[in-house]
Amino acid sequence: MNKKEEFAQTHPEVYFLDASEIESFQSYLRERGWFSQTESILKVTKAGDGNMNCTLRVDTGERTLIVKQSRPWVEKYDHIEAPWDRALFEGLFFQTIAPHSDVANRMPELIGLDSESRVLAFEDLGESEDYSFLYAGETLEENALKDLAKYLSVLHHIPCSQDTQKLSNRDMRKLNHEHIFHLPLLPDNGLDLDGITPGLQELAKQISSDKEYVDIVYQLGQDYLEKDGENLLHGDFYPGSWLNTPQGVKVIDPEFGFLGSSEFDIGVMVAHLYLAKQPNHYPQLLLEQYREKYPLDSTLVYQLAGVEIMRRLLGVAQLPLNCDLEKKKELLHLSSQFVRKEGR
Repeated sequence: MNKKEEFAQTHPEVYFLDASEIESFQSYLRERGWFSQTESILKVTKAGDGNMNCTLRVDTGERTLIVKQSRPWVEKYDHIEAPWDRALFEGLFFQTIAPHSDVANRMPELIGLDSESRVLAFEDLGESEDYSFLYAGETLEENALKDLAKYLSVLHHIPCSQDTQKLSNRDMRKLNHEHIFHLPLLPDNGLDLDGITPGLQELAKQISSDKEYVDIVYQLGQDYLEKDGENLLHGDFYPGSWLNTPQGVKVIDPEFGFLGSSEFDIGVMVAHLYLAKQPNHYPQLLLEQYREKYPLDSTLVYQLAGVEIMRRLLGVAQLPLNCDLEKKKELLHLSSQFVRKEGR
C-alpha cells in the first residue's frame, strides 16, 4: 500500500492533491470557489523544488495559480513524519501579515485555505526561480539584500496580540529542532556523508566529539525549542525561500515561522551568505541595514549562523553547494568559531 492509499484509508473525508487526477482536481477548485464554473485546467506541473509539501502550478491558459497541500509527512522524504497542521499555520501567517504592505507585497497573495484538507491556494508570481543559483557562484544583488533586510525588520515587528499560541508553531519547531540542533551532531545518525563528499564523515566525527561545541549547540537548541519571543519570524530564511521575479525579490514558504527572537532569521541568512560564498562585507551590511531601525544581538546572530552552517553540511537538508572537502572543513571551522564566540 502506497502513501496515498494509506492516507485515503485513514482520512477518507480529506481531499488528496494529485496532479494526475485532473477532473477531480478541477471539481475541487470549483467547489472551493478558487475556480469559476467556466474555468478548466489546461495543465498541472510541479511548482519549485520544495521538500516539505506537494506544491503544484495550475494553468488554465488564461491564468495560473499555486496550490499547495501539507501532509503528515515530508513530501521529499516521506519516511519522515511532519506536523500535518503546518498549512494552517501558514494560512494564519499570511492572514497576520496581510495588513502590512512592506511584508505582504514581498509575498504571494493567499487566495484561500481549506482547513480540513490542509490545502492553500496562492497567486502565482509568474516565471521565476528561487535563489539557489547563489550556491553555484552567482552574487546576490546588494539591493536584493537590502530588500530582504527590510522585509525581516518589518515582519519581526508586526503586532501579534491575537492567536499568539498558534503563532508559536511548536510542532514545527520540534521538527526543525531535531534537524538543526540534534541529528547532525549524533555520531550514528544514519547519514552517508562520505557519499556526499568523501572525507566528510571524519569531519562530522571530529565536531560531534567536541564536547564544548556540542554543549553550546544543545543550549541554543533548547532556547529555540522552549522560549517564545515577541517577534514573528519566517523560520527558514534562506535562498530556497526567496524568489527572483521581474518584480524583485519575493519571499515564500513561511511554514516554519514562529514567535521567537529576531536573531534566528538573521542568523540563518548570515549562514547562507557564507555557504553561498557571497561578498565578504554582506553579513555586516545585512546587520547594518536591520539595525537602522531595530537592535540585534550580533553575538547570538553569529552563534545561530554557526549552527546553520553546521547542519547544512552535516544534516539531512543538503544544499547544491559547489564545495570540496577542504572548503567544507573551512566552513565547519568557521561554525566552531561562531558558536564559541571566537570572532568573525
